[in-house]
Amino acid sequence: MESNLTPSSGQDSTTNSQSTRSKIDPAWEHVSEERYANGRKALICLYCKKITKGGGIHRMKQHLAGVKGDIGPCKSVPPDVKFRMENSLQEFVNSKKAAQEAYECRNPYGPNVSQFEGDRAEGEEEPMLDAISAIGPGYKGPNYHQLRVNLLKDAKKEVQLLVDSYRAIWAKVGCTIMGDGWTDNRQRTLINFLVYCPEGISFVKSVDASDIVKDATNLFQLFDEVIEWVGPLNVVHMVTDNAANYVAAGRLISQKHKHINWSPCAAHCLNLIFKDIGKMDHVAELVRRASKVTIFVYNHVALLSWLRKREGWTEILRPGATRFATTFIALKSLHDHKHDLQALVTSKFFPSCVSIILDNRFWNNCLIVVNLMSPLMRLLRIVDCMYRVRLGIKKLFNYNKRLYKPYTEIIKQRWDQQLKKSIHSAAYWLNPCFQYDQENFCNKPNVIGGVMDVIDQKVLKGKLETMNEMKLFRDRLGSFGRELAYSSREMNGGGYMDIVHHICKS
Repeated sequence: MESNLTPSSGQDSTTNSQSTRSKIDPAWEHVSEERYANGRKALICLYCKKITKGGGIHRMKQHLAGVKGDIGPCKSVPPDVKFRMENSLQEFVNSKKAAQEAYECRNPYGPNVSQFEGDRAEGEEEPMLDAISAIGPGYKGPNYHQLRVNLLKDAKKEVQLLVDSYRAIWAKVGCTIMGDGWTDNRQRTLINFLVYCPEGISFVKSVDASDIVKDATNLFQLFDEVIEWVGPLNVVHMVTDNAANYVAAGRLISQKHKHINWSPCAAHCLNLIFKDIGKMDHVAELVRRASKVTIFVYNHVALLSWLRKREGWTEILRPGATRFATTFIALKSLHDHKHDLQALVTSKFFPSCVSIILDNRFWNNCLIVVNLMSPLMRLLRIVDCMYRVRLGIKKLFNYNKRLYKPYTEIIKQRWDQQLKKSIHSAAYWLNPCFQYDQENFCNKPNVIGGVMDVIDQKVLKGKLETMNEMKLFRDRLGSFGRELAYSSREMNGGGYMDIVHHICKS
């Protein structure tokens, strides 16, 4: 009787070695083991405290991975642990599958049939067909992605975990929803929806709006669906195109969700500024003459071949059909090739556009327009402060109002009247990069008025405390007077928008 209860030393060592090997499994980091008085073992989940007395560590791994069947899924497991457990289970399935495939490769006709010499290899698919027919009706074969893209599901889960991590940031500091409309090669009208937060940008979905009338009501319904998916209380700001229908849709969004700010796309406003400047008579004539030179060069293979043999030659950029900024990029590219083109017309080729290429006034006008548009081009890349752009344009014309006013009027019409919103004023005022730059800081009444509007409309509680904090920030008092806080003035980009998100979420 005692021999049945007490294991031998050899058996004990074997059991210990098996236990040591089994605890290499990554699931043991998230499971505790208890032994009862009767000798039975129980495994306990460290997250939901679920106890299982059978199935071993593999069943607990299924529990952590959320696999339904032998055991219920854990509802408290962190997403990264769940992802690792899913990968571990998939590796286990893949290893068993690889072993089975290796066995079937060695025994293509089954365990009891030997392959004779001279058997044809072309019939190796027969066992597969026999196995499928043995299953009977109702079998669903694997689809294309399961056969060709084995990692697609894992990649999808990884992206889903990333979006889930962003959701926590949305709830904490708020987010901005961006709607980007475009037309593809098949002339379909598509709208991409993205969500921005300090951690990054996530793509939500793309909607084919070709079969609907893109009026304010329909656009509002599309945007409202995305707002409800993200969570209305998590959304602080919404950015769309600044066409009339989008402006009306943004107005409807602000009426339904009082805390959500709407503003048009800054890049689109800049493109409209480029478009308006490009329509000015002297700029349009300059672009026409520059285009004539470019077309002539690229329509004559001999001329193009001669230019391409010159040291340091790069291709001349040509304007795009849909982006107005490319017109001025092409002008700069042509001006950069001034000496190569002048060397071309003084050679044996003598093209018909020689009068344009040798016209110093043409090149001087190109240089003026290029220098004029370079601040706007930089702004298009970073969407920085328009005040500095206007200042650069005025300096270019030596503050001659008659010369710079036509350009600044276009900027005022597009930028100030269409784009500027209260949230932009608050973002500007709260950015230490601008606030502590006393020489260039714009302290006009409309700036502080926009800040007051944001606080009055968006801060539901503690408005006086917020005002006191802003005074400390402006005067560099308290914690804001420390050198570490002052050094944050070098921070530029999305940082100050995060501060605005915090205010609007408070």
